[in-house]
Amino acid sequence: AVTGRARNPVNRKKLPMSKWTAVSPVNREKHFLVVDWVRNDAGEPTERLVVEAVLTQRLREIHWRELEDPQSWRVGWR
Repeated sequence: AVTGRARNPVNRKKLPMSKWTAVSPVNREKHFLVVDWVRNDAGEPTERLVVEAVLTQRLREIHWRELEDPQSWRVGWR
């Protein structure tokens, strides 16, 4: 059994182009690819990521720590 403390392993350096599966898909958008970091005016990565829904190619921004929540996300495409 997974306790409430268990988190998905997230390596910030390896996040771009990583694959994730939404636990509760919205609009049939289940599989996501991390496109890249949202960057500030100086081109530095922020705390936010751009993720793309594979089915619809819709882009959305999330805080990178959201991916650590196993109630919301699973590593890889499942």
